[in-house]
This record gives sequence, structure tokens and C-alpha cells, in this order.
Amino acid sequence: MPSYTVTVATGSQWFAGTDDYIYLSLVGSAGCSEKHLLDKPFYNDFERGAVDSYDVTVDEELGEIQLVRIEKRKYWLNDDWYLKYITLKTPHGDYIEFPCYRWITGDGEVVLRDGCAKLARDDQIHILKQHRRKELETRQKQYRWMEWNPGFPLSIDAKCHKDLPRDIQFDSEKGVDFVLNYSKAMENLFINRFMHMFQSSWNDFADFEKIFVKISNTISERVMNHWQEDLMFGYQFLNGCNPVLIRRCTELPKKLPVTTEMVDCSLERQLSLEQEVQQGNIFIVDFELLDGIDANKTDPCTLQFLAAPICLLYKNLANKIVPIAIQLNQIPGDENPIFLPSDAKYDWLLAKIWVRSSDFHVHQTITHLLRTHLVSEVFGIAMYRQLPAVHPIFKLLVAHVRFTIAINTKAREQLICECGLFDKANATGGGGHVQMVQRAMKDLTYASLCFPEAIKARGMESKEDIPYYFYRDDGLLVWEAIRTFTAEVVDIYYESDQVVEEDPELQDFVNDVYVYGMRGRKSSGFPKSVKSREQLSEYLTVVIFTASAQHAAVNFGQLFLGMYPEEHFIEKPVKEAMARFRKNLEAIVSVIAERNKKKQLPYYYLSPDRIPNSVAI
Repeated sequence: MPSYTVTVATGSQWFAGTDDYIYLSLVGSAGCSEKHLLDKPFYNDFERGAVDSYDVTVDEELGEIQLVRIEKRKYWLNDDWYLKYITLKTPHGDYIEFPCYRWITGDGEVVLRDGCAKLARDDQIHILKQHRRKELETRQKQYRWMEWNPGFPLSIDAKCHKDLPRDIQFDSEKGVDFVLNYSKAMENLFINRFMHMFQSSWNDFADFEKIFVKISNTISERVMNHWQEDLMFGYQFLNGCNPVLIRRCTELPKKLPVTTEMVDCSLERQLSLEQEVQQGNIFIVDFELLDGIDANKTDPCTLQFLAAPICLLYKNLANKIVPIAIQLNQIPGDENPIFLPSDAKYDWLLAKIWVRSSDFHVHQTITHLLRTHLVSEVFGIAMYRQLPAVHPIFKLLVAHVRFTIAINTKAREQLICECGLFDKANATGGGGHVQMVQRAMKDLTYASLCFPEAIKARGMESKEDIPYYFYRDDGLLVWEAIRTFTAEVVDIYYESDQVVEEDPELQDFVNDVYVYGMRGRKSSGFPKSVKSREQLSEYLTVVIFTASAQHAAVNFGQLFLGMYPEEHFIEKPVKEAMARFRKNLEAIVSVIAERNKKKQLPYYYLSPDRIPNSVAI
């Protein structure tokens, strides 16, 4: 009788093993096997991290194996099991891999296909078509869209983390890690003490420096020592945590009535301010988004305020960016003066502090929350709803949305919810942060997520004119490496533009992002469909770059880009493309490391060895 060797790999994360009964059935082109209990006498099967092998003998030849069915039945108490993969050795000596990387809960079952990626058009056998369809039908019931707040991108329909499908919940280690990191951040920033200090005014800048006591690294120490200096202030707009706002000023805005006479002491080329603008030496950061946003009023004992400043910056003869004028609100007038470097020391310093405060609010709520976390969640939900696990684009993207939906759900539970951390420690809490996201949605466009286009749109593309913009330099290297990789993967599975256009699951994925994520806004520029291999490659680059590199640049991440521990792809050409991708990323790491050797203040946030695969890793 034909005999198969079945190898079963259990996950290595906490509580991945199980004591439940595990049954296996094989479905082949010539017939189906009976259900076999996978069990070895006097052996503890399916322990955490174990790889167990079993001989399964069947009554007759099954033909080509199409599906493997795994069933879990309760032994004593419900005992969830994380199945990584199954490998099948056939009676003819062939090996077939069946990736899973899923939890099996309760008295549950999974039906697995072999690991070869397939488009819908590649499935001509009824049972495989049916499996594909049922998987998506099940997922679409589990992954439902919900409007958390009017005007927001839609998110997952779950009130709390435990309501999420088990496969996208934090595993135990990640859950503990989230709690510990949250607690550590609270401790490191002395947030309770910090918040208490808001109840009364600070007496001097030494109070401010106290929040740095437990933060110790090269960057924080240098910032602490130099934060009052104009050079550091300007540098942070280029390479700090929010390097996406500064733009080249092509025309002085009428709402900022600054003159050459006012800033003459800051200009080094004996040119008028207008001439400096024409020569491309003037830059601007405008926090118009904050104008009219409600300040936090959740604590009646604490008055909180918001500014909506406009900051004018200048590229000096050393090619360094420095501030030359600050207006704290949008409408000019006697009660809204323009602050200058020539003003009294603390007047100028306080003006810069207001700008940096505004930058913090935009960074946390828009650059970080909206433009990386919420956008990546949209991609993730659409992926789970419209792409089956056998689809090559699912296999490509799944690592880049890992835990994204979970961490965003946690944020809606604990951080940005009513009475959450934002309300307790943020001047835009109490609803202001919600207003900010609603306003910022109009500027959330597809082009703004395409890194090279976003840089060019702000007039910041010239390395010669702006030589110290490391966020741009490193980001372009990483963008191109990802673009090259996605193009290779696309070319493996789509031999022509027509195949792209005729892939119904891919088109449904892209349409879901447009309709639900971008709320069907034509002005967003998000495509409703993709019509070519080049367009698809760019789209995938946007998804991966946003979730990995862009998030790392504005959040300072800690698995890293190019590393795929879950082997969803089994085909040799894709594995070779992954190896080339890693090699390209390693070269970028070397370039960045060599540059940083010469820098007192190194920039490494976009070094690939520091870029997590997703926003939640």
C-alpha cells in the first residue's frame, strides 16, 4: 500500500504547541485518504518548535496530491496550535511543501494547498477553484470594514484586540512585548511626572532637560546638548523624526509679511530675500493644518494651547539649514508678530519651541499614525479580504502587514480613544487629533506615498543644492531596492500587462484600497485598478515602503527589511530574487555606515538593518 512521510512543523512562539488530537487527510487527483491520527507512542507530539515526522499509509494510489486537510480535536481543554508548515514525501520520492503559518483554534481545521504561488487563471481544477473561493468567502466574513471616526480611512471591525481573527492577533510574546514597551516608554519619559509638571509652569529649562534623564544614546545626548541652537533646529527638519514637511519656498506667502530688512542679518549672500527665494535658498514649513484645531480641554485644571506657525528657513553658505523667521499663527497682525534670530534670546527660543511643539503634533498624528499605521492597515485588510494565501501578491505582502491590524486596534483601545493616552498627555487630545486626521485626508494621495515623487513635490530632490538631507538620500536607495525586487517578483508571475489587467483578485484588492481606504476619493489619486506590470510594481513598492522604511524613518524601528522567516514562497526564482534583494540592502547598509563614520550626528533610521518589515514589528 502507498506510504507517505508527513513532516509537521510547530511554531516556536510561546504556547504554539498543543496536546490536542491532530488528524490528517490527503486529497489527491485519484481519490481521498481516510482521516489519520498523527500520534507516536510514548512521545509528546507537536511541542513548541518541534518538527515531527509520521508515516501515513493509504489503501490506494491517490494520484497528484492537491490538498492536505488538518483537523484538531480537543483532548482535555481547548489548546490552540500554531502550524508552520507540512512537508509531504510521496511514495515516488517527491517532496511537496504546504505552508500554513496559522493558528488552529478550538475544534478547528485548515485545508492547505501546496506552496507554489498561483493566479486565479492557473487553477483549472474544480476542487482548487472551490478552495480558493471558500477561503476568500471566509476571510471576507472575518475581515470586515468599519468606520472608527467620520472621514478616517476605514479600519477593521473590532472593538478590541481579542475580537480580531486569531491569525492577526499579537502572539503571546508580541503581546507581552507591547505591554513592556508601553510601560518602559512611560517610565523612560517620566510621563506621570512630566504630566504633573504641566499643572504648573516650568521654572527654567533645566526642568525640560529632566525628561532626558533615562534616554541615553548618541542622538538624544547630542540633541539635549544642542537643542537650543539654530543649526540643530534646522537639521531636525531634514533628518529628525518628521523630515517630510520642509519644502523649498518658491514664493513668499502673503500671510507671512517678512521683509529683507527683518532678516538681513541672517542672509549671507548680499542678496535680497526675494533674490534668495529665486536662487532656491529659502525653505518653509507651514503648520496650517493646526489652524483652528481644538486644544485639549479634558483636564479643567490644565490650560493647553496650540499654535499654527509658519517657519522660514535659510540655506547658508555652509549649505546648512537654519531658521530666519517664525510667525506663530496664520493671520498676520500686531498680536501675531514675526520672531527673528535678532530678537532677545528667549523670545527667539520660545518661538522655536512653539514650532517644535507643532511639529510634534503633526508628526504623531499625521506623519506617523495616519500616513504609516492607518494606511498600512488599509492595505492589510484589503489583502486578507481579496487575496487568497496561494496568490503571489499575498505571499509577497503578508510579512509587511504582520501585526499591523493588531497594533492599530490596540491604539484605538488605549492611545487615541476617549480618555486614552492622547487625552492625558497631548495638547491635541480630547478630539483635536481626530480633527487633524479628518483634515489631513485631503492631502493623503497616492503620489505623496511614492517616495521620489513626494521628495520632488517639495522641491527637495537636488543632492547638490541640499547635501545634508540624509532621509532623502537613504530613502531613495531603499525605495529603488524595493522597486527592483517587486519588479522581479511581478515578472515571475505576470508575463504580460494583460495578465495583470485580467487578474480579478488583484483588481479587487486594489479597488478595496481605493473604495474603503481612500473612501472613493478621486482626488486621492489612488488607482481603482492596475493595468500594467510597471504600475503593479510601483503599487507594491508603495505598500512595502510605507509599512517598512517610511515607518522606520518616522518612528525609529527596531524582523528587518528583506528577511522573510515565514517561507510562503517556495519557488526557486522568487527565493533567488529575495537573495538579490538582501544583497542590495546589504550594500545600502555599507554605504550608510561609511557615511556615518564621518558624522558627529549619524543618520541611520533608513539603514535597512534597522528597518522592520512592518509598522508593528
